[in-house]
Amino acid sequence: MLSLVEYEREIARTRDERMAWWREARFGMFIHYGLYSQLGRNEWVMACENIPVKEYEKLADTFAPKEGCCREWAALAKKAGCKYMVLTTRHHEGFSLWDSKVNPYNSVNYGPHRDIVKEFVEACREFGLKIGFYTSLMDWHHPDGGICAFDTAARARFTQYIKALNEELLTQYGKIDILWYDVSRPMESWEGWDSLERNQYLRSIQPHIIINDRSKLDEDFGTPEERIDAEDRDWEACMTFNGISWGYLDETQTLPYCYSAQRIASMLQTCCERGGNLLLNVGPRPDGSIPSDAVEPLERVGQWLEVNGEAVYGKLVKTHGNQNQANGVSRPSTKGNTVYMWNKIWHPVNGEMGIGGFLTKPVSISFMDGTPIDFEKKGDRIILKNLPSENPDPIIGMPLIKIEFDRFPEYRFASYFPQLNHGMMREII
Repeated sequence: MLSLVEYEREIARTRDERMAWWREARFGMFIHYGLYSQLGRNEWVMACENIPVKEYEKLADTFAPKEGCCREWAALAKKAGCKYMVLTTRHHEGFSLWDSKVNPYNSVNYGPHRDIVKEFVEACREFGLKIGFYTSLMDWHHPDGGICAFDTAARARFTQYIKALNEELLTQYGKIDILWYDVSRPMESWEGWDSLERNQYLRSIQPHIIINDRSKLDEDFGTPEERIDAEDRDWEACMTFNGISWGYLDETQTLPYCYSAQRIASMLQTCCERGGNLLLNVGPRPDGSIPSDAVEPLERVGQWLEVNGEAVYGKLVKTHGNQNQANGVSRPSTKGNTVYMWNKIWHPVNGEMGIGGFLTKPVSISFMDGTPIDFEKKGDRIILKNLPSENPDPIIGMPLIKIEFDRFPEYRFASYFPQLNHGMMREII
């Protein structure tokens, strides 16, 4: 086994190749689905309500995902413009959604008597989506799950159990693209979890897999949760669909909280600007169908991305601070010598709107459908002219303006704040 330093050096050596597709994908769909979906009160309901194991176990008999639900998820992800999906193969409740020999508490022995993970993998492949497996390090159902932090024998049994579960996941379904760990409790270190040994072993099974940072090792990418905070490394913001729960909540009660297409696009813009990905969660109903309050916004985002995806997918430039703030209501994403201004509102006055800060003169400016925009360059200002008063984006009301330069543009934020102009842009390699 490699030492920690040797291991980190080795995964760094292969990271660019392994992460290339992920860095260009930008948008993924998270699926939280399990026994908790039947109760509709958050995926932590077993712990939050102190439901005894034996009482909670009864949910396994009534767990009834409908035939074809995984295909429904994948079809919506594809339509929404997502490039990959991540499924909770086993959440903290301890119920596995695959034919596990290590954990008999699973969807083949109970409920639907089907391998949901297998169905998920097949659906992802049908729709050309990369495949991610969420895997919890915590397990409320396992007898050692709560005592492994202070019982040496329990720790040995439990870490072997976790290793064996993930070995099953990475040997039974062909090539898997992402291993997404969650909640390293109750132990508090990678040594306690045997993460260095386990992750090396799992990488030997799937050499091209990418792994997140939640097994107490940095691995390949960071995972800010319910916030979009840029990191100095590869990162992915994982977000609920309603700011309340990852698991299913009754949509007749949660509709006022659910994200609109505009909110989703705005989150995506922030990720694109700051060099990260967006992993947006959907919590299916008890039968595995997608809640109606998620379908319409996601489909509209997908329609919008058909027009504007050039500003989202691919190798983008990471910006910092107030770089390219433009006019206070627009934010950028940047690819090579092209800057895309995402207009959060549309309010030209007398057909004009300004963009501040660019010292380099544009070669051309247009809407994303190719319609040219008249402009005038005045010092470090660009004045857009003859703009329509009516919002030109009929899909979600967030039109993009494409600004093309003949070289990487030189930019200076408002001259009133020279201290903000230091080192605010760098290219993602």
